[in-house]
Amino acid sequence: MIRAFAAIALPPEIRERLVQVQAGLPEGRPVPPENLHLTLVFLGELHEPLLDDVHLAFAGIRAGRFQLTVSGLGLFGADRPHNLHAALAESAPLRHLQARLETAARRAGVALDRRRFVPHVTLARLGRDRSARRRVELAVAQAADFRAGPFEVGFFGLFRSEIGRNAARYTELMRYTLFASQDASPGA
Repeated sequence: MIRAFAAIALPPEIRERLVQVQAGLPEGRPVPPENLHLTLVFLGELHEPLLDDVHLAFAGIRAGRFQLTVSGLGLFGADRPHNLHAALAESAPLRHLQARLETAARRAGVALDRRRFVPHVTLARLGRDRSARRRVELAVAQAADFRAGPFEVGFFGLFRSEIGRNAARYTELMRYTLFASQDASPGA
């Protein structure tokens, strides 16, 4: 079984900006810089034949390149935040690509969770310490005007995730090129 996901790798200059944000965080376990990415679809644990089917489905997707901008910080976990992340500015092409990947994965036979897609880059995992909550919320509020980018998205990848003692290790298994907008047919 291979734990897999589809994601957009971040360019070095965006990753560096996010590492600078991480350095100023008052709490949490920062995600290692090499693990910073934008997950498009989490596929879960797959047998290799099913992963091959997913690869073929992803390889058939034609989509155009687009721009993304990191815009502010956010928290997941409502009353008990557990994830501090960098948010992404709204992007119709990103949502379109994500929906197509989700559909392709389902058609290949992957049983995906039915969660609403919230584009983000996880920066830190937070503990359950309620006293740290105010410091984290203040850091998020102070970073409301944080921006990085825009940057061009020219590809997405299929990644393997291996859970380790300290941090997961991600390996890109396959890369899929996005085309210049005039090269991507609208119905593909």
